[in-house]
Amino acid sequence: MTSATSSSTDAISRLQQQVQSQQHEIDRMHRLMARKEAQWEATKAALFEQFRLAIERQFGPSTEKYRVEQADLLINEAEAAVDEEGADEDGASSIDDESTIDNPSDVDDTPSRRRTRGGRIALPPELPRVEVVHELPEDARHCQEDGSELRVIGEEISEELHVVPARVEVIRHIRPKYACPRCENGVSIAPAPPKLLPKSNASATLLAYIATAKYQDALPLHRQSGIFARHGIEIPRNTLARWMVQAGERLIPLIETLREHLRQAPLIHMDETPLQVNAEADRPASSSSYMWVQRGGPPGEQIVLYHYAPSRGGQVPVALLQDFTGCLLTDGYSGYGDVVRRNDITHAGCWAHARRKFVDAQKAQPKGKTGKAAWFLGNPPIFRGLQK
Repeated sequence: MTSATSSSTDAISRLQQQVQSQQHEIDRMHRLMARKEAQWEATKAALFEQFRLAIERQFGPSTEKYRVEQADLLINEAEAAVDEEGADEDGASSIDDESTIDNPSDVDDTPSRRRTRGGRIALPPELPRVEVVHELPEDARHCQEDGSELRVIGEEISEELHVVPARVEVIRHIRPKYACPRCENGVSIAPAPPKLLPKSNASATLLAYIATAKYQDALPLHRQSGIFARHGIEIPRNTLARWMVQAGERLIPLIETLREHLRQAPLIHMDETPLQVNAEADRPASSSSYMWVQRGGPPGEQIVLYHYAPSRGGQVPVALLQDFTGCLLTDGYSGYGDVVRRNDITHAGCWAHARRKFVDAQKAQPKGKTGKAAWFLGNPPIFRGLQK
């Protein structure tokens, strides 16, 4: 009897241990499933964020501007109220640009640039002014009552902005020749004026006009050729192109001088932009080239230089910066690492590129949801870091 009882107790104990072991295994499986489910949810959320961001990049506006309702910030409340008030009055009120002047000697030749609310901005005082006087007819300068001659008691002045269209003209350089009428020993003549392109009939002013229109105003050469044709002068596109290439070669010493001056600045901004060149020796048209841009110098004397290179390798900034030891501001591209280590340069990061990540994070948020990215973008551009 005792043996049977002991055997039953052992069996129950073993069953309890098995049940307990199975319960532990079940709990472990539940925890594992919970972790897996959390991972799946995180993966799903990440995929949805990537999907929303891809949709935004494909179909949304490309701007990185971020607008936050003033009610959320209450930073520019006063300015916003003034802007709204000005917008309400814009359509209803306007300043009269014609003013009556009682005494002609009181006329001020330098109009103020201060803008009256609802009116137009005053024309810059440094612009040249041409005065056109509109007189009364001779028979209207006498009093209709007693015939007395009328006297000037004031004047009304109004201004309008006038543009003189571009004019194409030919400058003739005439150099008289001198010779002795007796001995006829040689001819004396003044030296020819220096030219940027010695064998061309293009003046330096014309070359500067073409270069500014092409590289600053993005006006292609074939359109410029058409504009010149409207002015009565035929300049083929290939001629304009040849002038630009030759002028660029003549400006190399100036560019090198500017580059040397740029390297004396304490801070240089630098970036590289992809560029595709369709016809380049020993390279397929699909190859990627790069335009390296540098900017620096004191305020008011900023220098911006462009350098073409078929490579994005670190040897390019090494050649461009040479012995520069100041602060270099970039987007964090690792290709600048070599010159930073060589010259012991202080390498600064670009806030615009850092901000771009927060813009992407905000775009990936579900509609109507805000977070730390919204807080960062909504604060003034001091970038003091994220709130915990």
